[in-house]
Amino acid sequence: MEVQSEKKQESCTWLACCTKSFPISSPPRSPSRENELPDKQGLVLPTSKTQTARRQPGGWKSMPFVLGNETFERLGSIGLLANFMIYLLNQFHLEQASAANILSIWMGITNFAPLIGAFVSDAYIGRFWTIGFSSFASLLGMVTLTLIAWMPKLHPAPCTPHQLQLHQCSPPSTSQLCILFTALGFLSVGSGGIRPCSLPFGADQFDPTTEEGRKGINSFFNWYYTTFTLVLIVALTVVVYIQNNVSWVLGFGIPTLCMVGSIVLFFVGTRFYVYVKPEGSVFSGIAQGLVAAYKKRMLKLPADDGEGEVDGGGGGGVVLYDPPLKGTIVRKLPLTNQFRFLNKAAIELDGEVNPDGSRSNPWRLCSIQQIEEVKCLLKVIPIWASGIICFIAMAQQGTFTMSQALKTDRHLGPHFQIPPGTLGVISMITIGLWVPFYDRILVPALRKITRIESGITLLQRIGIGIVFSILAMVVAGLVERVRRASAISHGRADGIAPISVMWLAPQLCLMGFAEAFNIIGQIEFYYKEFPENMSSVANALFFCTAAGANYFSSLLITVVHGTTGGHGRPDWLANDVNAGKIDYFYYLIAILGVLNLVYFLIVARRYNYKRSVQNMEEKGKPHHDVELDAIKQ
Repeated sequence: MEVQSEKKQESCTWLACCTKSFPISSPPRSPSRENELPDKQGLVLPTSKTQTARRQPGGWKSMPFVLGNETFERLGSIGLLANFMIYLLNQFHLEQASAANILSIWMGITNFAPLIGAFVSDAYIGRFWTIGFSSFASLLGMVTLTLIAWMPKLHPAPCTPHQLQLHQCSPPSTSQLCILFTALGFLSVGSGGIRPCSLPFGADQFDPTTEEGRKGINSFFNWYYTTFTLVLIVALTVVVYIQNNVSWVLGFGIPTLCMVGSIVLFFVGTRFYVYVKPEGSVFSGIAQGLVAAYKKRMLKLPADDGEGEVDGGGGGGVVLYDPPLKGTIVRKLPLTNQFRFLNKAAIELDGEVNPDGSRSNPWRLCSIQQIEEVKCLLKVIPIWASGIICFIAMAQQGTFTMSQALKTDRHLGPHFQIPPGTLGVISMITIGLWVPFYDRILVPALRKITRIESGITLLQRIGIGIVFSILAMVVAGLVERVRRASAISHGRADGIAPISVMWLAPQLCLMGFAEAFNIIGQIEFYYKEFPENMSSVANALFFCTAAGANYFSSLLITVVHGTTGGHGRPDWLANDVNAGKIDYFYYLIAILGVLNLVYFLIVARRYNYKRSVQNMEEKGKPHHDVELDAIKQ
């Protein structure tokens, strides 16, 4: 738990929806390590004279290149996008709702992309080439955005602050928007390959079958997240300040140069890396289970197909395919009655099993292990869906919270103004202070009461995060009401309320707590509820939560923008935030959050934690201990 808590901090940052989130544990790998280098097609070629040559894992010799690559890549991606809402509003002169929609749709695409990246990596070219190709795609996107900021023909003509205040600036042309979308598309391709592969590739450099290798993996995680925290602080302060107060060209150029450095370091370390062959994607196995169950939907299952029982052939003449797991670290799952129709995919028919015990057609026959893996995915989906509304609340930190910040007093001293994009540091600091306290003090105290090692269950942790997200939206609405009333009563020409931007700190702190509970809880829940060979699915599923939230947020913004207002009144999300009603929008999200909480409580109460055959064979354990063992897997 102590190692996990240190690893959790990165995944719960306020940029989780648009940068990266990473697995709690390293993915399973083949125990054998070959002295391999990838060829240009992504195939793995032995470098020794024999095909069976072995090499020691790269270990710490490869870490300067792996960590250096990750540090520069994250500084580039986060530094480029941390302040992007402000860039769209002030430099591209987009309407507030349009800018928020562009960010939401683009982040949705970006968060779905890791599904494709994980599939390509696992099934075809491996992690090294997936990261390599994706890094060049990210670089193309960054170079394009830098050129957009640099070349006058690629962005709208500049205007004075007074014109910007009166919304009299020239909007972007169709060609300028197309170039902008092309740049964002390259960044999505890059994220789709880097996100699901970066952390596992670093873990690949250590051998988990040895004590030294396991210690190396733990140290790697610590260094990995330490560097991320430092990068995040630099990106949200130095880079954002340069963008707002010096030059957008320089503010985009620095992250682009960092990406160049990332690519150089990545390929310089080629001879030190360990390369794990792609062994096929688990997505294919999931598809096979669903197809085989559909093809055999007319067959009947044995009546004694009870939970945890596998019929070996005596149940009405039905034999279920249950080969032993060979050469794998995956725990064997027992047959269950949940989603019982899927069990039909394991019914053996004549000619479906070869003499050597293999399947003649994997699209007609699946093992019990395979269909139970499909069930793990299906039963998690209701829990996954509850995270979408919670993510919508968190996503407002990068959209309308920035609009609020622009209309407050951001002075820190007589000469320095806090850039709006830097406010995300508040959430990060909240998480950084809370997680160690939670893990070192609160969890041990709760453990004595609940007799659960993690203090509370993962589902309880997710639910608490949902509550904090609701509170954050309520507080955000109340603060916005005070801010708007202050701005209107003072009637300044620039529309800025004479109250400090730190009035936004409470809602950002609550968002930090929501992330610390809900996001960390979700990631850990997915990884512990999925078999070891489905870690890539767990990672992709979390990104899909963020993607679903981005799309739902875009839909919500479009509906609110199009249906509110009228009869001479501006809509809630009007360009002039003092004339709009952003607080009503926050209250709407809070109401949706309450409904989502009710839904979550229903599905969480009905959820059955994953078990393994080993757990099933243990006798005389209390229920909560068995459940705890299941969570630990």
